[in-house]
Amino acid sequence: MKQYIVDAFTHEPFSGNPAAVCVMDRWPQETAMMKLAMENNLSETAFLVPEGSDYRLRWFTPGTEVDLCGHATLASAFVVLSILDPGRERVKFLTRSGELTVERRGSMLEMDFPTYALREVPVTPAMEAAFGIRPVRAVLGMDLICVFEDEDQVRSMHPDQALLAQLEGRIQNATARGKTVDCVSRSFCPKLAIAEDPVCGSAHCQIADFWAAELGKKEIVAYQASRRGGTLVCVPDGRGRIAIRGEAVLVAVSDVVAQL
Repeated sequence: MKQYIVDAFTHEPFSGNPAAVCVMDRWPQETAMMKLAMENNLSETAFLVPEGSDYRLRWFTPGTEVDLCGHATLASAFVVLSILDPGRERVKFLTRSGELTVERRGSMLEMDFPTYALREVPVTPAMEAAFGIRPVRAVLGMDLICVFEDEDQVRSMHPDQALLAQLEGRIQNATARGKTVDCVSRSFCPKLAIAEDPVCGSAHCQIADFWAAELGKKEIVAYQASRRGGTLVCVPDGRGRIAIRGEAVLVAVSDVVAQL
């Protein structure tokens, strides 16, 4: 089985968010996929099996299978459109979150993802204790989004992972309005056995949708201020979908020789 390591939301190797992409002709046992994801110890390992001209896509963290992952979808599309079928312009993935399409947009790949309804929630002492800084606002969708006064607070914070895990939401995100981009964010995922996601596409289905409404903008340029860093261009359509664009770069190709 071929396995590709792709850095997503970047054009430079060893930045952005790395994902392993495994291309198979049939599905192994879930326990085997879980073990390989643990062995890779990346935030996501994606597994692809062709179904006609489309691909069935599943995502695993080192701790669990997840319903949606942006950067591993981008990495998977890069493998299909740049390596497996380089003349192709568009690919459809069949996933636990429905059909997801990705197509070329110049040097970028554009994903068509769902957004999630967001509701305002009270800022609590538990949020302040977990992040180490008191947010000015908080909203909740699939993930928790805590909004801070300025991007320097987001960049410099050192949250308590155990306290983050006690907060609501799949992922606990910190965000602020950016100085040179529209927003700056960080995504913490203790519930998924990931301390911090280097660049989280699925979180930006909510973060970018929030900032588009706040700033009155149709297009949001977002920067994920992790140690690796990455840039996302996000365009919500206002009808429950969002286009997320990013670049990707191949880092390594390997053969998985262990029995799955």
